[in-house]
Amino acid sequence: MLNQSTIFILIIAAFVFSIIAQSMVNSKFNKYSQVPTRRGITGSQAARMILDSASLHDVKIEMTRGHLSDHYDPSRRVLRLSEATYMSPSIAAVGVAAHEAGHALQHKEQYGPLMLRTLCAQTTGIGSRLAWPLFIFGLILSFEPLLWAGIALYGLVFLFTLITLPVEYNASSRALANLTQLGIVDYDERNGANEVLSAAAKTYVASALMAALQLLRLLSIANRGRRRN
Repeated sequence: MLNQSTIFILIIAAFVFSIIAQSMVNSKFNKYSQVPTRRGITGSQAARMILDSASLHDVKIEMTRGHLSDHYDPSRRVLRLSEATYMSPSIAAVGVAAHEAGHALQHKEQYGPLMLRTLCAQTTGIGSRLAWPLFIFGLILSFEPLLWAGIALYGLVFLFTLITLPVEYNASSRALANLTQLGIVDYDERNGANEVLSAAAKTYVASALMAALQLLRLLSIANRGRRRN
């Protein structure tokens, strides 16, 4: 296993990568938010077209607050788009909206990774809140069951970030295909949407990498404590 110093350096590198990835998302979104589609189709209209083409007429589209807060809620069958996406006829807006509509299509088809991620979501929320406290208390008290319970819970967090990767990449693939097949954008405009979605995908890679390294760090600390005992 990697030593603590190496893992710490890798965590710093992953943190820097995550900052760069988030900066790229904002940069690409801001750039293509200023580029209107030739047909003047807004994000909400694009999402509706994609949903209707898949006979998902019952999936509602709502506007929500926040910057890049767009998401699909499978429990309520609602696609929520931020104001910048919902009303804008830009390449960035239709790209993001199509991506979220892609999640609705995944839900309809019972796409395996999405179903697994949905099942893990609640447990992951608990794990992210309790993993570090349990681990730290286990370390302080030299109580291995508590220590390894914290590691196990953080392992669920890592698993969630890993499952998220195919879900997001698949949604982007569906988005790009639907944008051109339904005539929402021309083929040359598709490249701009691809740049926005590719930048967003890197943030999920960064999250998975950071979670993997943090898990390695916990395992390394636990093994070092065991050797001392």
